[in-house]
Amino acid sequence: MEGAVGLEPEAEEEPEAEEEPEAAEAGAVAERFLRLEREQSGLLRALPPPGPPVTHVYRPLDYAWEPHSRFVRAFCRGPKSVLFLGMNPGPFGMAQTGVPFGEVRHVREWLQVQGGVQRPHPEHPKRPVLGLSCGRSEVSGARFWGLIRRLCPEPQRFFTHCFVHNHCPLLFLSASGRNVPPSALPPQHRAPLLGLCDRALVGAVRVLSVRLVLALGRFAEHRARRALAAAGMGGVRVEGLPHPSPRNPRANRGWERMVLSRLRELGVLEVLGVQGEEGLGGGGESAGKGAPGLGDALGHGQGMGDGSGPQCPQ
Repeated sequence: MEGAVGLEPEAEEEPEAEEEPEAAEAGAVAERFLRLEREQSGLLRALPPPGPPVTHVYRPLDYAWEPHSRFVRAFCRGPKSVLFLGMNPGPFGMAQTGVPFGEVRHVREWLQVQGGVQRPHPEHPKRPVLGLSCGRSEVSGARFWGLIRRLCPEPQRFFTHCFVHNHCPLLFLSASGRNVPPSALPPQHRAPLLGLCDRALVGAVRVLSVRLVLALGRFAEHRARRALAAAGMGGVRVEGLPHPSPRNPRANRGWERMVLSRLRELGVLEVLGVQGEEGLGGGGESAGKGAPGLGDALGHGQGMGDGSGPQCPQ
């Protein structure tokens, strides 16, 4: 009988384990970051369609939200000194996985991010979204995450002080399936879109307490400088790195070597706890030689890391 249930002595409920204050704050940073992204997505969705040459707009923060949010919650826990900034998703990177520069193999095997990916609507017949089962590699993402993985074999070593983000979360495709970079959108559509993305970038920098933006490609560097200056955030340093896309001629002539040199010069290798570059083409030089003291300038001491060409996608 239903009423008989109340005759049994009630079992005492186990008290819920309280989350450690530091862990709760770390989780709060990730949730604030995700909330900012959702707000940006909503504002971008309200903009009118960009029109020719764009025929399809992919929104991976909608259809690939599950792996994206898992990526953020796993690796965006707490403030970040350094933000690596790309332009927008690539068709075989973030457009498939929801992860910036998210070449499928590195997302699955190294970052170990999982999650269901839906299909964009409408979907371009030449650019199908297959999610984490996509068999095609994105060169930009393979180069970027390949280098990060060699510098920091364990992902948490990189994400302790760094995060990766895109200025614009949308992928634009033409009738032929060709990428249309945000800079090539018609001016009447480009200006409001980039304005919203600039504002969202400022919000992301504030949420993460970023002190150094490393922009991959000239477009991302220009937008970051402009957005942060307009927001009165001149204290946040913006530096450029060559974009890893094969459409960038410089990237096809020793991209990894150029980026390693730049990271050493800026003191980022020191922040990551990389004391030498044996096997990475750096000749084993001290990681901090180019910019002594930058680790302290970013709020870290020695060893605290333990724990451009044509416009291109991302």
